[in-house]
Amino acid sequence: MPTRKTATVLLFLRKNLRRLEALFFGAKAVLSERNFLYLSCVAVAISCALAVIVLKNFAHNVFLFANYVNQYLKLPYANSIFPIVGIILTVIVIRKFLDGSIEKGSSQILYAVAKKGGILPRKQMYAQIVTSSLTVGLGGSAGLESPITITGAAFGSNYAQKYRLSQKDRILLLACGVAAGIGAAFNAPIAGVLFAIEVVLTDVSISAFIPIMISAATGALVSTILLSSDILLRFKEIKPFDYHNIPYYILLGLASGFVSVYHARNFRRVEHFFNRYNLNSYRRALVGAFLLAVLIFFFPTLFGEGYESIKTLSTMHPEVLLDNTLLQPFKSSEWVLLGFVGLIVFLKSIATGLTLGSGGNGGNFAPSLFVGSYLGFAVAKTMALIGINNELPLTNFIMVGMAGILSGLFHAPLTAIFLIGEITGGYDLMVPLMIVSSISFAVSKKLEKHSMDVKVLADKGEVFTGDKDKNILLSIDFLSHVHCNIDTFQLHDSVDQIIEAMRSSSQPIFPVLDEKNKLLGVLNVDHLKTIVFNPYRVKFGTIKEWMQSTGIIINHDDGMEVIMDKFDTTKQTALLVLKSGKFFGIVYKSELLETYRQTLKGMVID
Repeated sequence: MPTRKTATVLLFLRKNLRRLEALFFGAKAVLSERNFLYLSCVAVAISCALAVIVLKNFAHNVFLFANYVNQYLKLPYANSIFPIVGIILTVIVIRKFLDGSIEKGSSQILYAVAKKGGILPRKQMYAQIVTSSLTVGLGGSAGLESPITITGAAFGSNYAQKYRLSQKDRILLLACGVAAGIGAAFNAPIAGVLFAIEVVLTDVSISAFIPIMISAATGALVSTILLSSDILLRFKEIKPFDYHNIPYYILLGLASGFVSVYHARNFRRVEHFFNRYNLNSYRRALVGAFLLAVLIFFFPTLFGEGYESIKTLSTMHPEVLLDNTLLQPFKSSEWVLLGFVGLIVFLKSIATGLTLGSGGNGGNFAPSLFVGSYLGFAVAKTMALIGINNELPLTNFIMVGMAGILSGLFHAPLTAIFLIGEITGGYDLMVPLMIVSSISFAVSKKLEKHSMDVKVLADKGEVFTGDKDKNILLSIDFLSHVHCNIDTFQLHDSVDQIIEAMRSSSQPIFPVLDEKNKLLGVLNVDHLKTIVFNPYRVKFGTIKEWMQSTGIIINHDDGMEVIMDKFDTTKQTALLVLKSGKFFGIVYKSELLETYRQTLKGMVID
């Protein structure tokens, strides 16, 4: 009976989905291209916001249940057990239902925009929701925002593919999904817009803001209506800015920059720790989850996203964080609380690295806010306890610290400033937010050239920057432009064969190879034209006499910037390509430039 009911429900959903698709196809036929794009960005935003609501509610309810259990056990046993279950379930789902792999981190969005024309796999529309809800929802020490943005981007990308929209509209809808995700997760539409512009679309015209703003506002509106205010990260107890505290905010900005670099490097080190050992996915999950469980047992605030502990930290009684821990008997000591908070600042990267490295799924957006809040508290509390200034507003420093780490980790100072401005319900902290975010960004940028997401691509040699021309060059698949089936010669070939090749081929150069396919030299057509009209040289000449040095050649693994520099240096229209020291093919400058032109045309978002 239950199976029949389930089948009936699925059939009902499928029929209504088809009707909805037909409705959108009809709307596309009736509406102008621009108006259909506006309708599309609303549809993508609503879909993404609903995914956010499901994820947030699940994670929040598990957190409440774990705390309910811990009230009776007096120690964080539930907090330690749930993450083990969550990570193992995540690995099982990935192995059994997701083809054994899943792309983690929002770097894949950047890769899709720059390399794949905004195309994301269809499975990302549900894979991120399922796996991150199991990992983070059950207490894995990571964030939901990265899976949320990937899900939103996948909604936008696949929607555009479904309704056969252009590449530029596909990329724009991808960014709309990202903006809606951030807008819904924090009820912060401005931050959603800025994150999409600052991180995903590094080059965009003013008119592209309109669909992105519509999506961010729609996501935030749906979140406001359907998501409980208790789940959202909101703060009201903010004190007015006092310019006398500027030196301390400068100190916090410097500390945020250095801690951002530490967090990013230590996270990567821990995440890749398991790659050193030949462990299958289940053993890796067990080992990593067990280590995480031990860490959470001693430091329960590492459980899950950590937003509830941030709220607790900003109250009049932050010592509540020590409840149900081994330090509970010492909760009245402010020094013990400071040591506990300070230690967690440096342990969060380990906890997040263990969560993702062992097979879980999540991101570093929430951990950056978590670490920032704890760092801000630690700086202000330290100043008070050592007697330098006991009147620093703790809540203000907690909020500003969040912006500092977010700016340093993701190199997104505008997103950090306006996100904290929105979740605090005003812009009273705008000056300290600017000070701390800019200093943290400057320090982090000095020590780490790339942000946390771009670093993943940099390690693979696929760096993308804010330079649109450079990004387009990097997006060109050079090897697909190499002509391998061309006319080549060896030293023993006759002159008549060369003349025949000149008549039938449009090649500007002919490579001369030995028996092992190694390049000996080239026959340049322009040079050959001065020879073939001399009967004596044609009759008695040889390939060895006519052959010229190879000059500058291209290696198959050269980057596009190097390749174009070689073309500019030689002033040639075509260059030969080698692979592993052997001849591979020929590439034409005109074809690369045409691909560049077509890519530029497709990427213009207006």
